[in-house]
Amino acid sequence: MKDSPLPENTDGLSGRDLAKVALEAARAKAKARGAQPGMRRGKVTGGTGGQSPRRRRWSGPGADARDPQPLGRIVSRLSVDRGWNTSLANGRVFGQWTQLVGEEVAEHAQPVALKDGELTVRASSTAWATQLRLLQGQLLKKIAAGVGHGVVKRMRIQGPTAPSWKKGPRRVAGRGPRDTYG
Repeated sequence: MKDSPLPENTDGLSGRDLAKVALEAARAKAKARGAQPGMRRGKVTGGTGGQSPRRRRWSGPGADARDPQPLGRIVSRLSVDRGWNTSLANGRVFGQWTQLVGEEVAEHAQPVALKDGELTVRASSTAWATQLRLLQGQLLKKIAAGVGHGVVKRMRIQGPTAPSWKKGPRRVAGRGPRDTYG
């Protein structure tokens, strides 16, 4: 018991008295080492748990960081801390497409991909692809107002895809169906 803070003659003590003797012995040992009261691992605690001495432990009538926070504020702070803002904004473009561009446009155009600020949109017909190219500036403004500036910088508008003749059980290498037309 060389490292024990208790003195040698504590045989008749118990409970509160034993705790007092142990505390006094620990203080004396710390003082002999050169530590000051209130020091713990190099940090001054000041006896108030790390708070400034003037600060009270209750929050009072004003706003405080310890007050309950709305869920939206907590989630937005978490998304900023974790770096999820870009992914959430990209997801919002796809999730709120109808509200962003309007029902009529959303009926005939669907977002396909969003990469490096370029939104690829597939139109239901070539006429709608042409119409979307004409409305591109207005659509970019609506999207920026809905999800934030800088999320979508450019739009690439594609028409409908042509059917592929390269699939099926009777596929033959060569020019394909053009051979039969004359």
